[in-house]
Amino acid sequence: MHLTAENLAARRGEDLIFVNISFHLAAGEALVLTGRNGSGKSTLLRVVAGLLKPEKGTVIFRDGEGRKDRHPGEASHYLGHRNAMKNELTVAENLEFWRAFLGHPTAGLPLEEAVEAVGLSGITHLPFGYLSAGQQRRIAFAKLLVAHRPVWILDEPTAALDASADRLLAELITAHLAQGGIVLAATHQPLGLENVQEMKMTGFAGVDHGVWG
Repeated sequence: MHLTAENLAARRGEDLIFVNISFHLAAGEALVLTGRNGSGKSTLLRVVAGLLKPEKGTVIFRDGEGRKDRHPGEASHYLGHRNAMKNELTVAENLEFWRAFLGHPTAGLPLEEAVEAVGLSGITHLPFGYLSAGQQRRIAFAKLLVAHRPVWILDEPTAALDASADRLLAELITAHLAQGGIVLAATHQPLGLENVQEMKMTGFAGVDHGVWG
């Protein structure tokens, strides 16, 4: 299994925010994007996830059987700055929706096991909006567990988390990698991961020559 980006370029409005971004990740590998706010980290994640169209370049996902006709977004979980949950629905209702929407019902952890894995067992009956910001972020991670997808694309995943939740997150990511998953993450602070690749995004620096230059 491989995730490959080749010579990606993308715009924010009328301006090029990055050009010539390439990387290659095999099963069990992670790439962490760093850089200041506005440097293009989130934009790159959205391009890889298929939420934004690149100005130039390609993203290819090749599964374990060597097929590359599957769009990377179809094999990916994307967790952005927002948790993508409905406040008025219960935790269980939110997770059941994402399980049905994202994958086969049997290709992930049972709902209660996923919630327990993020340290919040016994709260699935509560409305999502009733939870604290940190609890909501943990439940967003439970979404990654109820439906299996091999690629995790994470944008500032530690937002609103305390130190103990940071460690739990690192353990979940490490377990995903150990099972042959791929992780692409943007962060301002260390994720507590070992043996990961790192790419520093610089934003508009060096792109004034034009995307086709």
